[in-house]
Amino acid sequence: MGATGTGRGVSVDFDFDACIVGAGAVGLACAYALSKRGLDTLVLEAAAAVGQGVSSRNSEVIHGGLYYPTGSLKARLCVAGRRALYPFLDTHKVAYRKCGKLVVAMEPQDEARLAAIADQARTNGVEGLAELSGPQAMALEPGLRCAAALLSPESGVFDSHAYIQALVGEIEGLGGAIALASPFDGAEPLPGGGFVVRASGAEPTTVTSRLLVIAPGLGAQAAAARIAGYPPDRIPPRHLGKGVYFKLQGKAPFERLIYPPPIPGALGTHYRKDVGGQAVFGPDLAYVEAEDYALDPARAAGFYAKIRRFWPGLPDDALVPDYAGIRPKIHGPGEPQPDFRLDGAEIHGLEGLIALFGIESPGLTASLAIGEEVAGRLA
Repeated sequence: MGATGTGRGVSVDFDFDACIVGAGAVGLACAYALSKRGLDTLVLEAAAAVGQGVSSRNSEVIHGGLYYPTGSLKARLCVAGRRALYPFLDTHKVAYRKCGKLVVAMEPQDEARLAAIADQARTNGVEGLAELSGPQAMALEPGLRCAAALLSPESGVFDSHAYIQALVGEIEGLGGAIALASPFDGAEPLPGGGFVVRASGAEPTTVTSRLLVIAPGLGAQAAAARIAGYPPDRIPPRHLGKGVYFKLQGKAPFERLIYPPPIPGALGTHYRKDVGGQAVFGPDLAYVEAEDYALDPARAAGFYAKIRRFWPGLPDDALVPDYAGIRPKIHGPGEPQPDFRLDGAEIHGLEGLIALFGIESPGLTASLAIGEEVAGRLA
């Protein structure tokens, strides 16, 4: 099975205290939180390396927590996760830039939306917000065009790959095991509690675990369907929200993140200067039927039009294709954007199991808090 790490003497009744399906940022954060509580954990990952799914194809943005509805998991866990993330990155010497974010109103008619975002952000407990006039924002970022802006100084960018490796180091240091190239094949609840868990791959194996966490991103629905007794009508629909990114040839024009007001279903095509100094724009949003990471260069035309609304100086032919990602959405086009789903026995009826659905943005920022939430409910 390719497991790493050493066990610490789990209960005689089970091979592991907790089994986590999915070694992306959220699955690993769940394993980290459970391991910190003294539980012996096993992480199953279908790929040959950690963090190869949603976690590897995103904006690497640390979100402040501005937009999310009052009382939602997204609002609470984004703010808590962001507050936990910076100290974790410092401790593990993971590169980041706490550069701040400007949410910009390009036209005067957008200013009311900006004020509503500011109100929501304050309700969510986001610190240090400043509402800026157009001239104030443009003085901070010469070259920017806007009528007004909201400054969130807590936002940033980071090296998500190094963050994932730091989580791996913590899990293994606490005695946890990570089994790569070991796809989750299914699970059956045991009569007295716990689960029999099957993994396939080059070395198929079966283990028992007291607790089970389903967190494989795009594969969450399929994984839940492979658990005996999981009610099919409690598995939300899966929608694939594809977004592409283009990078800029030339010097990065802004130090801060630049975001337009959100669009239905996403935060909109935004700008970031990553930790390596590269300027990147994206993602856009298109619903697709299958996992396909091809990037059509012709989509650059739409990017030029959107970017020039806030950066009129974007030169012709300056954008080149970078990469594409797919978000694990649980709503389709035109439907309201739902909250994270952390479904426990109150939803599906299986004690000791939490299934995570729809963990798109701000899931990466929220990952440490999601892990704590899952561990707190289970442990």
